[in-house]
Amino acid sequence: MDIEKVNSMDFGEFVDVFGNVVERCPLIAAAVWSQRPFSDLEDLEKHFFAFIDGLPQAGQEGVLRCHPDLAGCELQRGALSAESLREQSAAGLTSLGAAERLRLAELNAQYRARFGFPFVLAARLRDPEAVLRELARRLRCLPAQELRTALGEVKKIGRLRLADLLGGHPLGP
Repeated sequence: MDIEKVNSMDFGEFVDVFGNVVERCPLIAAAVWSQRPFSDLEDLEKHFFAFIDGLPQAGQEGVLRCHPDLAGCELQRGALSAESLREQSAAGLTSLGAAERLRLAELNAQYRARFGFPFVLAARLRDPEAVLRELARRLRCLPAQELRTALGEVKKIGRLRLADLLGGHPLGP
């Protein structure tokens, strides 16, 4: 899909296509639609990320709470979004053994209790061992630092999803 096609989409089509660039936050796509026309993928990306950056802290934490736990109960119930399922599968999280799944569930619960939102990571860029290491490392972060890190991961995920939709290559970190 090219940027001209994106710019010609009506509101409903745009939200249907881009509504899960930020996990379960179609409201962000709805707000971004009004910023058309976009000059390119990077410009479209910029508008998604500016919306997130412009939210108050409670709104940013709400965006994080829309994400599922990695290899969590939503995966087990078959309730992940298509994008999350594809990403968790690419990371090997859909085929964990019982011990790895239990360890990840324990760390996810500790993380959620400490920070008040789920652990967010651009999982498809990692393997299960790297996910577990990163989760254990980030559990030691200060809350303000972790909020910034988690939002950075939301942006990485969004960048990858936009590149998937537009057939481009993800830009920078």
